[in-house]
Amino acid sequence: MKLTLYDRIALKCSRVVTKEYSTSFSLGIRMLAPRHRNAVYAIYGFVRLADEIVDTFFNQLQREMLDRFRHDTAEAIARRTSINPVLHSFQWAVNTYNIDREFIDAFLFSMEMDLNQKDHDQKSYGQYIYGSAEAVGLMCLRVFCHDLPGSFDRLREPARKLGSAFQKVNFLRDIKSDYVDRGRMYFPGVDFNGFSVEDKKLIEEDIAAEFREALKGIRDLDRGSRRGVYLAYSYYLALFGKIRKTPPEAVTGRRFRISDGRKLLLLVKAVIYDLTGLI
Repeated sequence: MKLTLYDRIALKCSRVVTKEYSTSFSLGIRMLAPRHRNAVYAIYGFVRLADEIVDTFFNQLQREMLDRFRHDTAEAIARRTSINPVLHSFQWAVNTYNIDREFIDAFLFSMEMDLNQKDHDQKSYGQYIYGSAEAVGLMCLRVFCHDLPGSFDRLREPARKLGSAFQKVNFLRDIKSDYVDRGRMYFPGVDFNGFSVEDKKLIEEDIAAEFREALKGIRDLDRGSRRGVYLAYSYYLALFGKIRKTPPEAVTGRRFRISDGRKLLLLVKAVIYDLTGLI
């Protein structure tokens, strides 16, 4: 279906949102086949707006804003248009690639949990990770598998593992800001003020297992999506490696980053590995 001028402007807005908020994901998206890029930018732009409501707008009526955002999202999808350009681009992706409404609802429910819950048990932890990360990965997988019948079901579980691993690395990376600035502790049974070697080890073993399972799925992606997803995987794996080498008391006192030089090296490696079949 041919894009209108407004479609192109709306998609450009989502692309700008992605680039301004995350250079790492922007690099990964640029490594995707051109046919996938617009939809993934649209998904990221949508996710970013919802995340802003619950993570930064503390001096606003956040619940009212999130309810309005949920309503506007549903209306945009139903009407196939929105005056909000990010929502317009998202509805285009949803309607073009048949993205499941269940994934969208699960994501928005997890955003609502951030307004309601400051700590988690195992059940709510799993539910939060599914909605906030796994469901987003499944939205992207719908895009990647749109013209590949049967591949979505085959790759669904590895995609969930990848989203979960990414989110748990984010939790470790942001553990201080989540707790100090927002009063949140996502890891069940973990006390920020007594984050122990054993706590950290158990979390890291869980993440490492998910990265291993996720890589199996990445290797089974088609070339149009494999390189970009592998680059994002490599970036998070490098971030995870830095965290693993850091004692727990230091993890709770800093936010980890990967330098631009290291990101460039990871990009080159991803391209070479993909071209030589080493992924």
